[in-house]
Parts: sequence; structure tokens; C-alpha cells
Amino acid sequence: MPLASSGVSPAPTFLLDAPQITHIHDEATLRWHQDNPAPDPTPPSTHPFLEAILAHHRANFDLWHEEDKARAPEATDTTIAQVKHAIDALNQRRNDLVETLDRTLLAAAGPQNPAAPLHSESPGLILDRLSILALKLYHTAEESHRASASEAHRARNLDRLALIQEQRADLAACLDQLWKQVLAGQRRFKLYRQMKMYNDPDLNPAVYSHKAAAEKPDPHPARPHPTS
Repeated sequence: MPLASSGVSPAPTFLLDAPQITHIHDEATLRWHQDNPAPDPTPPSTHPFLEAILAHHRANFDLWHEEDKARAPEATDTTIAQVKHAIDALNQRRNDLVETLDRTLLAAAGPQNPAAPLHSESPGLILDRLSILALKLYHTAEESHRASASEAHRARNLDRLALIQEQRADLAACLDQLWKQVLAGQRRFKLYRQMKMYNDPDLNPAVYSHKAAAEKPDPHPARPHPTS
């Protein structure tokens, strides 16, 4: 398969298989929630795309649970500040990995038909939504059978669970359809950079203003006391 000019090794087209990816998400989510999880399975070296899928889902998994720490009623101001910094770092990793997924798929697709309609959402962004839906499925299923919850609560979450399952199935089918259309020259997509500013010390005024203030010389330096 021809390469795009992204410098990324191509992924065989069969690797973009939405049911396979949702299975990877579900299996990893279940494993990571165990008290002593087994090591992640190592995909064959010829399947770096699956490694990126797993790494991206791990970033979303960690982000989900880090955000919960800030929502805990007993969370202190110090804890919330620490969690905020952790969330920023995880969000950066998540977005970087979405771009990695899209670069790999652009390379695998080869030259696209410039006359084909442009899809507004890249496959990487759809994969990000599928990852989050896997986490919603797991935690909604937990609530649907939580022993300490009321029967009404469990019933409500069973309804929510069915809806999330339907939404994920729809989204997975859309991803498979998009990929088939891209390979057939009927649709095209681009790499959309997220252009995040919050972690960049040159773009976030809250960061560079603080740095500039810290580096600014004191206009009234302390004078040494005259010796007697």
C-alpha cells in the first residue's frame, strides 16, 4: 500500500476493525480495574497501531479516574491542585495519541482522492469517543448492579447501559464505513491538530506571566547594612 508523506509506517487496513477495537477497549478496561491486573498483552511488533490503541485508551482510563479524585467531597485544595496538573498532562498525552492514530491511518490510506468530500471528524477522534464510551459502559454496568443502590437506581442504569451500547455500536459502524469509503476514494480526512495551549509555557499567559514576574529583577534590591 502506498505511503502518505507523514513518515509513519503503514498499518495494514484490516487493523482498523471497529469491533476488534471495542473488544480491546472492553478487555483492557476490565483488566485495569482489577486489584492485581495482569500485564497488558503485547501486540505483535507488526501491529503498532494496536499498541497505540491500547496506550490511548490507557490515557483515557487514567484521566477518568484522576478526574474522580478532584470530585471527591473530602478532596483538599492541595489534592485538587495536584490532580489538575495530572489531568493537564494526561489530556496532552491523550491528544498526542489521537494524532498518532490519525497519522498512522493517513499513511495506511495512501494518497486520498482530493475530489472526495472531506469528513469533518477524523478516525482518531472517533476512536477517542469509542474509548470513552467503553469507560462509560463499564461504570454504568457497575451502577446497574451495585448492591447498595436502590432498585430504581439499578433499573435507571440498565436503561442507560442499553443506550450507551446502542450508541457505541452505531459509532463503531460509522468508523468502519468511513474507513471503507476512504480506501475507496469516496471520502477523505485530514489530521486535525488540537493546538492545545494550556501546557505550552510560551502560549499560556497564566504560565508565562508568572515566569516573567519571577525572572523580573527587583527594582528595589535590599541594600547591605553599613558596617561600623
